[in-house]
Amino acid sequence: MSAKDAPPPLPEPLLVEVADSHTHLDLQSGTVEEALVKAAAVGVTTVVQVGCDVKGSQWAAETAAAHEHVHAAVALHPNEAPRIVLGDPDGWSRQGAREGGGDAALDDALAEIDRLAALPYVRGVGETGLDFFRTGPEGIAAQERSFRAHIEIAKRHGKALVIHDREAHADVLRVLDEEGAPERTVFHCYSGDAAMAEICAAKGYYMSFAGNVTFKNAQHLRDALAVAPLELVLVETDAPFLTPAPYRGRPNAPYLIPVTLRAMAEVRGIDESEMAEAIAVNTARAFDY
Repeated sequence: MSAKDAPPPLPEPLLVEVADSHTHLDLQSGTVEEALVKAAAVGVTTVVQVGCDVKGSQWAAETAAAHEHVHAAVALHPNEAPRIVLGDPDGWSRQGAREGGGDAALDDALAEIDRLAALPYVRGVGETGLDFFRTGPEGIAAQERSFRAHIEIAKRHGKALVIHDREAHADVLRVLDEEGAPERTVFHCYSGDAAMAEICAAKGYYMSFAGNVTFKNAQHLRDALAVAPLELVLVETDAPFLTPAPYRGRPNAPYLIPVTLRAMAEVRGIDESEMAEAIAVNTARAFDY
């Protein structure tokens, strides 16, 4: 194993227990049990396991049912909706190459997300939203239809809405305004600037910061974190992606939350335990556990 593929070392444990508000255990190496033990050893005692397609959402619900400190969020990722409708000839997603199934196939997939969202250990509907980075203009209608359906599902079941917003800030905010956002709405891997953070704050949206807040080129994220109300701030890994500096490019996992949290405390000019206490309370409030 090269150094680049090697898991980063365990950070110093946090003194206050926190949650990883967004992770993908199904995409990480090792077992769920191993990941949870490693995370708990450094004070990360709760994780929100997030689904991105029907199979992944079913797995998230099953995993949350089996583990007391795992909560599930279920959804069709914004890039998944166009693949269901239009097909995925390149087989980019985990399902491999697929034929397009049209709107009927999207309806079927959404019906399964709706069924899963009713389960008690499913605490969120997401990650849903809009992604104009990977989906071209032909896929936008399917994305937006899927996003609106997820908002309705979240509201009907009283679950948190977990948003994936990539290069689509204005449109995500527009759709939330048009549909009426659920009571608890989380911008996962917050990617906006300070001005957008002020809009989110005014609307009571949670902003979850990932390891990219530590990247040299991410000053806009640190500026956003600096103005976000502390009671609306969460922390996440989005593991195995977005590993914080100095481990960028190596595999991410929930046990690396302390690295990101310490960087966030520095941006805020507060003690890491004060940051951890706020985040622990906020995550439990956001996901109602």
